[in-house]
Amino acid sequence: MDFSTTTTTITSTAANGYSSPRDSSIPSSFTKFNSALTAGLLNPMSPPPPPPPATLDKSSRASPTLFEMMSSESGSPVQIQNLVLPSSSSRTTSGSHLVISAQDKQALAMQRISNLLVTRSPGNQFNDPASSDVKLTLSSKDGISVTMCVHRQILVAHSRFFAVKLSDRWSKQQMAPPPSSSPYIVEISDCDDVEVYIETLMLMYCRDLRKKMMRQDVSRVLGILKVSAAIGFDAGVLSCLEYLEAAPWSEDEECRIASLLSELHLENVGATEVLRRVSVEASHNGSSNDEVLLNLLHIVLEGKDEKARRDMKTLVSKMLRENSSGNDLRKESLYLACDGCLHKLKRQFLQAAESDLENVDQIARQADNLHWILDILIDRQIAEDFLVMWASLSELSDVHGKVPVVHRFEISRVTARIFVGIGKGQILTPKEVRCLLLRNWLTPFYDDFAWMKRASKGLDRYLVEDGLSNTILTLPLAWQQEFFLAWFDRFLNSNEDCPNIQRGFEVWWRRAFWRRKEQSQESPRLRIISSGTDNS
Repeated sequence: MDFSTTTTTITSTAANGYSSPRDSSIPSSFTKFNSALTAGLLNPMSPPPPPPPATLDKSSRASPTLFEMMSSESGSPVQIQNLVLPSSSSRTTSGSHLVISAQDKQALAMQRISNLLVTRSPGNQFNDPASSDVKLTLSSKDGISVTMCVHRQILVAHSRFFAVKLSDRWSKQQMAPPPSSSPYIVEISDCDDVEVYIETLMLMYCRDLRKKMMRQDVSRVLGILKVSAAIGFDAGVLSCLEYLEAAPWSEDEECRIASLLSELHLENVGATEVLRRVSVEASHNGSSNDEVLLNLLHIVLEGKDEKARRDMKTLVSKMLRENSSGNDLRKESLYLACDGCLHKLKRQFLQAAESDLENVDQIARQADNLHWILDILIDRQIAEDFLVMWASLSELSDVHGKVPVVHRFEISRVTARIFVGIGKGQILTPKEVRCLLLRNWLTPFYDDFAWMKRASKGLDRYLVEDGLSNTILTLPLAWQQEFFLAWFDRFLNSNEDCPNIQRGFEVWWRRAFWRRKEQSQESPRLRIISSGTDNS
């Protein structure tokens, strides 16, 4: 008896798969393959096995080859074309790395697909030739082709794509004489990943999609989501989005998830809920970035545990530095936090100058906070106002000597950081402000320098000395002379307890005397010539 067969060719693009599914049932081929790896058959770091004796035949080998292990699998109703198993000649090593050819990769993919199709739970009719009425062939661009047995009713009920493609042709086939009893043949070509496509079809046969999804990882779910969206498998799309909303992501996966959801335009079916984890717009957060960051600053500034405060200062500085170009923290917010610290510092410092040492530890704490904020301001190139404010604190510099040095030297660390910023060109202010800074804070800085060297961890003495030299050298030559001569006298009487700015002193000396003499000798030769141009 002849059977008529109808063939339909459908072109579709499926999603890429990235890793094999995690299934509780492990096929025997996987166990054997793993044993081969453990035995060193595929491990380039293991020594090669000794060559077999010339008289050793196939039947006397201690263990089968990988080809034999994969070939000895029990048959199944799966038809797999273009299956090429790995050969020993296609595996080469380069140093300590195993190089797997494209042919071997294809063979391993076919083996995973075979294991996937033969592994079914009791009662599951997927790939059941006895009850199926459709033979579905999936082909990929890289030559993999797989045929499986599926059910038209299930495909049409779960997929809008199959509902459109199968309904009309199926009706025509059933009405055509003589009645057809052969399976309806469907071909889908150009799949990106046949393995992921098969897993998506298997979900149509699954009653508990949530439980099935829990066995997958993020990469595999992204592949299933792409296929589900392409074929209109709404239940699969919703299950994938539900998984992605609840599962943890790595940072690499986060970028891929956001990119795929943006590409698929699934906002109306739950993608917005997923993106709320990474998108400010999607989360409808009423607080601005500026408010959040300012709150973080205040929490760090008011923290009780000193070690935790240091760690969090490092963390917040790193985050702000990575996004220093973004408009995420306004200048006014930083200076608002700065004003709070400065107000507390002034109050405690003036109390300590009156011999009230009850909360004297707040001097070092607030000075450290100001030092941290100054670093942030310099990174963002907005520290000029801080310099003006600090240079004007004559009320503190005047009583500086009345506070014990053990409590006050942290203030001079702020001054030192300003010197470094000016010396590197990171803070640009008028010469009057720079001169005021030196007049008010240079002597207190000298007085505390010895303590800073001994008690301040991470202080780069040479960087500070170079910054101070350059700060003085930015002033007019006559002002430079005042500060360098004062340093010269102090250095001769204290030596190690005074910063060594000899390099700057030498530069000033050459400017003030050698070049002045050269200029006086050359001045008679200078003439100013006025000339007119006749344009007529």
